[in-house]
Amino acid sequence: MVPNLKTALTGPLLEIEKRFIEQETTIERWFRSKWSEHTPPFYASVDLRNAGFKLAPVDTNLFPGGFNNLSAAFMPLCVQAAMSAIEKICPDARNLLLIPENHTRNQFYLQNVARLVTILRRTGLNVRIGSLLPDVTAPTRIDLENGSSITLEPLVRQGRRLGLDGFDPCAVLLNNDLSAGVPPILENLHEQVVLPPLLAGWHNRRKSSHFSAYREVAQEFAQELGLDPWLIDPAFATCSQVDFHERTGEECLVAQVDSVLSRIRTKYQEYGVSERPFVIVKADAGTYGMGIMTVHDASEVIGLNRRQRNKMAVGKEGMQVTDVIIQEGVHTVETVDDGAAEPVVYMIDRYVVGGFYRINTSRERDENLNAPGMTFKQLAFSDPCCMPDCAQGPDSAPNRFFAYGVVARLALLAASLEIERMVPSDIEPESIALEAALRG
Repeated sequence: MVPNLKTALTGPLLEIEKRFIEQETTIERWFRSKWSEHTPPFYASVDLRNAGFKLAPVDTNLFPGGFNNLSAAFMPLCVQAAMSAIEKICPDARNLLLIPENHTRNQFYLQNVARLVTILRRTGLNVRIGSLLPDVTAPTRIDLENGSSITLEPLVRQGRRLGLDGFDPCAVLLNNDLSAGVPPILENLHEQVVLPPLLAGWHNRRKSSHFSAYREVAQEFAQELGLDPWLIDPAFATCSQVDFHERTGEECLVAQVDSVLSRIRTKYQEYGVSERPFVIVKADAGTYGMGIMTVHDASEVIGLNRRQRNKMAVGKEGMQVTDVIIQEGVHTVETVDDGAAEPVVYMIDRYVVGGFYRINTSRERDENLNAPGMTFKQLAFSDPCCMPDCAQGPDSAPNRFFAYGVVARLALLAASLEIERMVPSDIEPESIALEAALRG
């Protein structure tokens, strides 16, 4: 279920694209064996960067909020994949509760919620939206700029079950990343499946844990294909107990930035890459492109000015940043409408269901594009296919996006490992039963 794209692309031919095409059968067999052992998240999105000489994920979101940016041509793929996911969770499910973020004024996000509801309803589910906002005390309709609408309803807790007035769901789907923690109303729901699990929220999850799991996946996959894993895996390091306001933790930042840059230089020399190495310093938890800076030399993290410190010190929901990840920067060779661009791949269950370009004309190819000024360009699919087009070159649209789908699925597999390792060893029997149901 890897789509065939019609969008014209730019950028040099990647050797790994050629390798992926030649070993497509090996790749799909490898994935099939892995999914027999691990349960994919219900859904996820992966931000990729294509440097021409390297293709790697730079972020994986377990609560994707951009389904509105997918082309309408993706709808059949989304519905089919959602059916597969739901059959594993609750085959006889009739009701599903969707819990979104509290962005009642963000039209783009709310359009994402509306699209999600449409996808899930087409699987045969009754879907209603429960809001965590305390001021939602009655069904509240919100009309959207694209002509659609959604209705938010107050959540109702009865014992170990969560629902709405007159609505008892089989499962609860979170589209809220729980950056500020788990609301009490969501705790101890042992009689319903909650997806993704509460432990996967940003109050608990760390990007470094994800990329540690990704490193394991990438190394095994690269060995299977005879690739250097660095070609698909960004180097990283971490620093904890950093306080940007008090200027503590600078020594760790300097040392780790220098270490990662040194590793990048070594690989650039090995592959004859003339680009200037850089790293991205960002919060080890959180989304929305907050708390991120591009660094080309370790000296740049010494003596940050007040504006820089304020930017790095606080993440989503005003949460204080104390743990940071220093991640290898991956240049992007992709450009759309004269702006630096990066592909974002969306998945439901274990299937690629679409994607779009994030474009930012005010940012350079070595900067974070998830920032003010970004726009999105839908990718129009032609016919969905399960294989690359061997009649075309490695850098053609179908094959380029087949490669993107492969690397995104590696990140999805890493997310499944990451979630498995979050489950405490003293998990309750009811939760074990739910896990067994999830595995089919």
